[in-house]
Amino acid sequence: MRLMIAALMAMATFLSPLAASAESADVEATITGVDTNSLSLSLDDGKKYQAPEEFNFEGLAPGVKVVVFYTEVDGKRVINDLEVVQ
Repeated sequence: MRLMIAALMAMATFLSPLAASAESADVEATITGVDTNSLSLSLDDGKKYQAPEEFNFEGLAPGVKVVVFYTEVDGKRVINDLEVVQ
């Protein structure tokens, strides 16, 4: 039984760096492009941000300043949340 617990603990330790590979961050920038067909936003930081399917693009247009909270997954920046800066 101890051997099984030790093996499970070793496996958990080994796999824990994989969970850390998706990093969350935020950026404050101005929208340069909105593509509702591909569900993405382009910002003046030169990056493209992927939106989830249920994302509401209402009120988002080039020139609008936003704070985007995102997670980088497989090299793509996936939007978790977005706030318009007044």
